[in-house]
Amino acid sequence: MRSWASETLYASLAYVAASIMTFWVLMPMQNAFFPEYPSRASLLFLPHGVRVLTAWLLGWRAVFAMLPGVFLVFAFLGGVDVFLPSRLAAILIAVSTAPLVFYLLKRMGWDLFPAPDRTPCWPCIMGVGFITSILVSALTNLAFGSATAEYFAYLIGDLSGLLFLMFALYFAFRYMERRT
Repeated sequence: MRSWASETLYASLAYVAASIMTFWVLMPMQNAFFPEYPSRASLLFLPHGVRVLTAWLLGWRAVFAMLPGVFLVFAFLGGVDVFLPSRLAAILIAVSTAPLVFYLLKRMGWDLFPAPDRTPCWPCIMGVGFITSILVSALTNLAFGSATAEYFAYLIGDLSGLLFLMFALYFAFRYMERRT
């Protein structure tokens, strides 16, 4: 029980922190540098990186671990509209797509989940992030009825956010390795 609670706390906090960084720091900078950019999507969407990396680490447990954080972010951004069917569908899409992709690949014989006897395949995880981003973008835009231009903006933001977080983790791990 304690492990489940701590996974949920850390995954949801990571998602909320990535969302705060995206919406209150990165988006204002994006709007200042690209005022003519028509989309409201972030070009560096850090929460996607949290979704993919959490799914990689936790598997299906990521769905339940991220659900409170994703719901809080949607509720904060949309208010009571969080209970609209399109918003609830988007929440479900956000928390379930990455674990689904990892498990489908595992079922096809390509197990990317962490294991003590192998090093992570970072390009493979980035590939899962790409596939997940395409699915999340398409399904979310379908749920919201958004324009096609939004689809590409989401795709760019998702991939750059994942890449940024992967680099951050890589350098953090290298730093910790050197300190020991």
